[in-house]
Amino acid sequence: MLDDGSGQSPQRPAPSVYGKTKRSLPRQEQELELNNLDSGLLGECLNVLPSWEDMVVSKIKNMMITEQSLALDTICHFLEEHNQLWEKQKESHRDASVKKLLEFLSLDPKEAADKAILFHLYGLILRECTSEEQVQCHLASLLELSHQHSSQREGIALAVGLASTKHLQEVWALLEHLGRTKFLRSAAVSPDSQDEILKSSFLSAAILLTRSLRDEHGAQRYKFTQIPELVQCLLGILQKEPNFLTTFSRQKVILVIVGLSNLRPRLTPLLKSQVLKTCLHSVYKLPSTEALKSGSPSLERAPDIMVLYKKTIRALDLLLQNFIAENPSMDEVCFLLQHTEHWLNSDKSHERCRAVQSIFLLLQYVVDSLKLAEEAVPSILGHQIGLLTLLWRDKDESTQQHSHHCVFLLMQLVFQQKGKLEETSQWSKMTHFEIKSREWEEKLYHMVKAFKKDLTVAQHTQLILTLVHNLGSGNYLRGDLAAQLLLMMCEEPGFRKEQVAELLQGLFQELPNIHSRSIQQTISKATMALGIQHTQEVVEVVLSLCHPSERWILLLWKALATNYHLSRDVITLLYIKLKLRPPRKLLQSKYQAHLVSLMALGTIYELLYTPEYRNTVRWAFAGILLGLLTELYYLLEMGLVQGIFDYQEDNIASKPLGPCRTCLEALKGLFWTNQYWEVFADLKLTQAWELFGKMETFTRGVTLLARAMAHYNCEVKAVLGQALISLKSTEERDNIVGICIITEFLNSPDVFQYVSRKVIDNSLSMGLSSRNRTVRAMSLQGLGSTLMHPNKVTLLRSKLMELLDNFLQPEFKDPVGLMEIMGHLLHCLGVQGIGTLSFKIAQHLLSLFTDERAKVRECAIFLFGDVIHYGGKKFHQSLKILAFQATVPLLFHMADPCPEVAMKAKFTFLRCAILLKWEFRKELFGKLAWGQGLGAANDIFVYMIESNFGNYQQFLSQALMYLDSPHKALKGAAMRFIGALLQDYFSDLCFYLTKDDVIILKNYLEALSHDPDSRTRRFYLNHWDDVVELSHYVMS
Repeated sequence: MLDDGSGQSPQRPAPSVYGKTKRSLPRQEQELELNNLDSGLLGECLNVLPSWEDMVVSKIKNMMITEQSLALDTICHFLEEHNQLWEKQKESHRDASVKKLLEFLSLDPKEAADKAILFHLYGLILRECTSEEQVQCHLASLLELSHQHSSQREGIALAVGLASTKHLQEVWALLEHLGRTKFLRSAAVSPDSQDEILKSSFLSAAILLTRSLRDEHGAQRYKFTQIPELVQCLLGILQKEPNFLTTFSRQKVILVIVGLSNLRPRLTPLLKSQVLKTCLHSVYKLPSTEALKSGSPSLERAPDIMVLYKKTIRALDLLLQNFIAENPSMDEVCFLLQHTEHWLNSDKSHERCRAVQSIFLLLQYVVDSLKLAEEAVPSILGHQIGLLTLLWRDKDESTQQHSHHCVFLLMQLVFQQKGKLEETSQWSKMTHFEIKSREWEEKLYHMVKAFKKDLTVAQHTQLILTLVHNLGSGNYLRGDLAAQLLLMMCEEPGFRKEQVAELLQGLFQELPNIHSRSIQQTISKATMALGIQHTQEVVEVVLSLCHPSERWILLLWKALATNYHLSRDVITLLYIKLKLRPPRKLLQSKYQAHLVSLMALGTIYELLYTPEYRNTVRWAFAGILLGLLTELYYLLEMGLVQGIFDYQEDNIASKPLGPCRTCLEALKGLFWTNQYWEVFADLKLTQAWELFGKMETFTRGVTLLARAMAHYNCEVKAVLGQALISLKSTEERDNIVGICIITEFLNSPDVFQYVSRKVIDNSLSMGLSSRNRTVRAMSLQGLGSTLMHPNKVTLLRSKLMELLDNFLQPEFKDPVGLMEIMGHLLHCLGVQGIGTLSFKIAQHLLSLFTDERAKVRECAIFLFGDVIHYGGKKFHQSLKILAFQATVPLLFHMADPCPEVAMKAKFTFLRCAILLKWEFRKELFGKLAWGQGLGAANDIFVYMIESNFGNYQQFLSQALMYLDSPHKALKGAAMRFIGALLQDYFSDLCFYLTKDDVIILKNYLEALSHDPDSRTRRFYLNHWDDVVELSHYVMS
């Protein structure tokens, strides 16, 4: 329906800038294109006014309505009878009627043969008819005529166009009817030829209507409420167009839409978006020009393919220019560019080329011919600049050049809106250079500076995110350029803090899609540069992105480690975050997983196993250790111990770790990854790590840890310094951890090289006034140590000598209690050592390894380890002899029927190996701690033999003694050991054993031949021949 707009919908005023001379050029071109759409009958009659028209019109005006109706019927029936051919037909009564009509109108009757004149007359009569009813009736009759021949369609369109100049509403209703009933409904069931005829008729009528409305000066007074439906009909035609060019249909549809969009009401944004999507798809999706030339079907009288292509492309450009002319603003520019994004990202070169060329022409038109509305700052402009910039390294040279100019033009619009005209000339210098020239990086650098300076923060952020989202592009050149630009932006001083979070979030999401090694390296540099500028913000954002165990987040942490000073700052910040310990209510809430303290804890745990942070962790060892210990104590206080020991230690990745478990594993990992595996092993084989899982035993765990660290001289200086600081803290948990470490470190021989006696004395004295009972007790213990009071050493040694005399008595009643006291005295003497007593004690303990009482064996084996541990450097050589003598018995006692004895045997066995400086000590510990079955036992056997090459006689003599053991497990271990020597080291035994050794071996084996145990007899049978053969080879 039409509305004159006088009431509810006032006429939309045309922008004042329409009056500019430059602005009229595109509109003139649109009109010219519309005028030239049909160059046959329709074009001639519309563009050239017949000489007789004025005379005929005056006579038509004098006719009565009934006479006009009769004349229209006469012409219509005549045309209907002659609808097949345009040549002269046999005369009929219709011919005579038409001739009379022509004579009445003072025209030559012979003109009846020229149907163009008849259509023209029909249109004139309709135009001058004052009866709306008659106009509607005869327009409908006109519509019913055949549309088969193109000239017939043009004639109908001509008549409709003439009628529309005075009967716009009736013609509009006709066109809508034609589109909805004749075209859209029939197209679904009609054959292709009929579909084309209907489509041509519809288009011709639409073109005529559009022209007429354009020429009608009062058209802007009306509201054409049916425009959306008509546009939908036109879009339907466009969507059904084949993907090649043979006609001007695409051009016609687009130009008609251009004309309709100039009427009131303007197209809604939704409909405009649909128009853009359909038109862009119809044009850009066409095959490349080379394929169009070779692949389009050859039809008679078909226009030149390149002419068709250029006109179609030009129609699309006019559509874009018309839309921006309707609403000259930066928002509209961005709206139009949004619809080209899909094509800018296309995998097909010719589609990208078309899109960027359209954008170039659009922007060139805007810059040359329009003045945009007041400054607008749509953030999406940054995204569009980014997309166009990434085409600067496109494989197609034309796309490269056009995309570069597009970025220049967009920035020119930005400058104009900001009134920075002088920057336009400077920017223009950057538009002329070769992509592969030496100036490339320099130009990119200047461009990056301009982006940062002249785009808003939101626009610049969108630009950055666009680069980030293209890092994983399948197009390597695009991804590489995005990485280069991102690196330059991050390296540029003054990167805004508020952009850090969005950049890192986008980068984290894109990381799984980036497969190029070089791009990954560039991203790493960019992340590092960002971290150097905004370390705290970067650490906080990366912490918040996901769980620390997520694979991709480690790439960001690794990037921050590429700069040593930055990696130190990162670890320091994580340590600070670790100490942000919230109250109990937050820890037990649903927010627990997002607490910064726990995220920092998880991150530290992961970074311990990240090679890039190895040196930094070593630098921060003391701080991390104290931080983890106090964090663990805090988590125990909060009761977060669920599942701390519910796990398989060799498969910790099987399920997510809880906070307490994470902290404990991080504590272990701190020693393991920093090559302090002896400390780790000491606690593992004494099951001391389990002590950290309960509040009641936590301090005991810290004490044993510090004791092992002191013995192996593990970061004593740095940790002692941190412990002294912790003792001054207002937090009790810090005081507890600090005093436990200080007290045990007093057993280190070098402690006074790191800190003065006065400092230690003052710190321990301060601990005596602590509110915490544990701190007071441990401080008192430290003040009473032999290091603080050297005169105690003589007293303790004499007491130990007295105990040793009792210990050597054959029937001493409580050897277990005595050994525990001796162990305590050993610890009290610490670095002062026990002197010559160590050898006597160790010798006697060795004899108790075979005691029938399991508890005695357990204490003897454990104390033996302490004696060789604390024996002192002066007595190492003597103790090594005893340690070597103990290795075979200890190996067998790993199979002791008492689990506690077996565990202590592993512990002491490793201490002997460390003292004897065996090879493969770390590997040996791994087998002792986690190895299972015969495979692990065999590995331990190999490590032992290979580290003591040539000592077969001693090993064999020690093993033979256990063949008489009352414990089947120990006896079985001895048989396996001897059997392995005979099988795997037979040739070495031939060289190193004597005849006497072989005789002793034969005697032991012969004694086994009558053993009641079947396994023992089987051992005899399996190895007797080996011993006999050995006797033949061994020399006297």
